[in-house]
Amino acid sequence: MCELAAKYPQLVVLDADLSAATMTKSFAAAHPDRFFNCGIAEANMTAIAAGMASCGLKPFTNTFAVFAAGRAYEQVRNSIAYPHLNVVVVGSHGGVSVGEDGATHQMIEDLALMRSIPGMTVVNPCDANEMRLAVEALLNYDGPAYLRLGRSPVEVVTGGRDGYEFKLGKGVVLRDGSDVAIAATGLGVQLALEASDILASEGIDAKVIDIHTIKPLDNELIIKAARDTGCIVTVEEHNVIGGLGGAVAELLSSEYPVPVIRHGVNDTFGRSGKASEVLEYYKLTAQDVAGSARAAIQKKS
Repeated sequence: MCELAAKYPQLVVLDADLSAATMTKSFAAAHPDRFFNCGIAEANMTAIAAGMASCGLKPFTNTFAVFAAGRAYEQVRNSIAYPHLNVVVVGSHGGVSVGEDGATHQMIEDLALMRSIPGMTVVNPCDANEMRLAVEALLNYDGPAYLRLGRSPVEVVTGGRDGYEFKLGKGVVLRDGSDVAIAATGLGVQLALEASDILASEGIDAKVIDIHTIKPLDNELIIKAARDTGCIVTVEEHNVIGGLGGAVAELLSSEYPVPVIRHGVNDTFGRSGKASEVLEYYKLTAQDVAGSARAAIQKKS
């Protein structure tokens, strides 16, 4: 946002006393007249952003996902989405990889909550490169949006990749395959790519799709993947209810029914621990994703 500030003079940034964690402190230092610390008052911050948007500004609100989508849900729904205002709600520290902060801060319901709001665009980039592209795309987007970000560092898998192009609402095939399709979002994309390597060593050809936009979902790409492979695995650092898995299952059940395995957190709260250990506990590993792909292939036979 610091890099884009000069290009987009309408950009303003709001934070709820977490700028050292969300890293908006850099924007505050560079543009103090365009940064607003609203204190530990997420609902107020959200309503303030709505007012700014109604005056022609482009606010990005920033706080942890559990507060952005959870505590301020009513204000996001009624003050931003209902009047279709041009605000980007940024929920950082999403998912169980928050680690030691534990269940109270490991937000695994935010994609479901935001996806259920009429007219809300929901974006969950998988790496730093995709995040940068998503931020600028949302600066040029007119309407309410939710941008989910993680805490743990992840490998960049989209930068410099042949054929990669970021467009809101459009998924990206990162690896082609004919035996099973793995549609992933967030850090699930890295897991899917690793899982496809494991499966390739067994002679299984896995297609990997990066679904950075949960809503609107790329229906055409998902249906094509179902036709091409006959089964789909979804991977997300989120409850299996209501997120990417729910969106894909809803689509295919009505348009092109094939076996769908939703790989994520199985309707339970998080636990405290090192991020890597928590991810392993909830079976968010490449080996576990590969296991779900094998199970999906068995279901279609």
